[in-house]
Amino acid sequence: MEKLSTMGILPELLVGAQDDIAGKIMLIWGQVKVLLVVPFLRIFMYINLVMSIMLFIEKVYMAMVVAINKLFGKKPEQRYKWEPFEDDVELGSSVYPLVLVQIPMFNEKEVYQLSIGAACRLSWPSDRIVIQVLDDSTDSLIKGMVQKECQSWESKGVNIHYQVRDNRKGYKAGALKEGLKHHYAKECEYVVIFDADFQPEPDFLTQTIPFLHHNPELGLIQARWKFVNSNDCLMTRMQEMSLDYHFKVEQESGSITYAFFGFNGTAGVWRMAALDEAGGWKDRTTVEDMDLAVRASLKGWKFLYIGSLMVKNELPSVLKAYRYQQHRWSCGPANLFRKMFFEIMRNKRVTLWKKLYVLYSFFFVRKIIAHIVTFTLYCVMIPATVLIPEVMVPRWGTIYVPTIITLLNGVGTPRSFYLVVFWVLFENVMSLHRTKATFIGLFETRRVNEWVVTEKQGDASKPKTTTQQSQPRFQICERYILL
Repeated sequence: MEKLSTMGILPELLVGAQDDIAGKIMLIWGQVKVLLVVPFLRIFMYINLVMSIMLFIEKVYMAMVVAINKLFGKKPEQRYKWEPFEDDVELGSSVYPLVLVQIPMFNEKEVYQLSIGAACRLSWPSDRIVIQVLDDSTDSLIKGMVQKECQSWESKGVNIHYQVRDNRKGYKAGALKEGLKHHYAKECEYVVIFDADFQPEPDFLTQTIPFLHHNPELGLIQARWKFVNSNDCLMTRMQEMSLDYHFKVEQESGSITYAFFGFNGTAGVWRMAALDEAGGWKDRTTVEDMDLAVRASLKGWKFLYIGSLMVKNELPSVLKAYRYQQHRWSCGPANLFRKMFFEIMRNKRVTLWKKLYVLYSFFFVRKIIAHIVTFTLYCVMIPATVLIPEVMVPRWGTIYVPTIITLLNGVGTPRSFYLVVFWVLFENVMSLHRTKATFIGLFETRRVNEWVVTEKQGDASKPKTTTQQSQPRFQICERYILL
């Protein structure tokens, strides 16, 4: 009997001990929560709300600038002098300035023919244009294909040069810099850059060069991107929404207010004098295009964005490729901000307001705050308040401000407005990767100069071959991202 009673008491003691331990843990957690967690979350919340307000004001300001300009402003050809070139009987084609077209590429098997062909079809006197293909490919088979394509166009009378290097130092910036060292490049007055998947229309030069030719203060003309594969999948539709906003609002507002915006690295025309005065291409960050634009702007050069001029190109349709691209686009600007902060502050050639615009609006709010607050407020702070109800985020911070920001982003692509909920989810997912990349750029950790060329699929309008269709888009292990 004693044995049975002892056996009956033991479970009760164990249950009592477990309840006691659980009670002590809850008591300790309650004290820690009151003393540390709740105060920390409140401070964290206020910081996030301040960042959210900063981003909100910036978005509303840019939207108002674009809206007012659309209603009452002038078109680019009304703000700047624009006259087409006309043939001269005596001077002939020499009235046209000499133009260099650079096409940097790296193992671009799927798209090299598209970009080279489009560049060679540009409407410009054949003796006043030089096509330069800068091939950094490591695949000898692809190198041979690109060289053969260049030889094919050369046999048709096109002034095209196929250039290779024995190393990839500086990546794209290094290739562009090396390309400008050739004697024929030094003779050119303007340089046009197209990435390997870009297909300009034949009238691209006749639409852009006159602006530079008749307005000596202009150093850069930037065209808008048009996406040939935006209907490939839901991910490309989301990218289209984000990039349409970037071009229609961010680039447009910068061009209107301070004649400054970040060069997109392609589909643009540089005045060679502006490029040289700014110090040429530098490979210190993964955003060599933005680096050059900021330095040229600090020298007093003005930029013009032409939203009506569009150049076809391709969006990443594989998540892995898109993640690498976003890492570069988020890490690079943050790193450039770190490197150029004092250089911008000390500059005496531009106004104080322009310096503040570049540092605060262009870099700090759009390139740093925008990434961080999207992750910390919407993916960390708001979910944390569900577990810690003592901290409450104001309704305007969780509903009104985010809704207005989302609507302002969505109106840039009216045809995809019904997908805005998916866009919010997609951006929240990507905010983790962008925030991580932003901190890598700010603190210059080991991946700060990581450069992975964005994978391209080729012309979306062409039917895929049986081999291409049978190949899996990505491996099973790539479906799951641990972070």
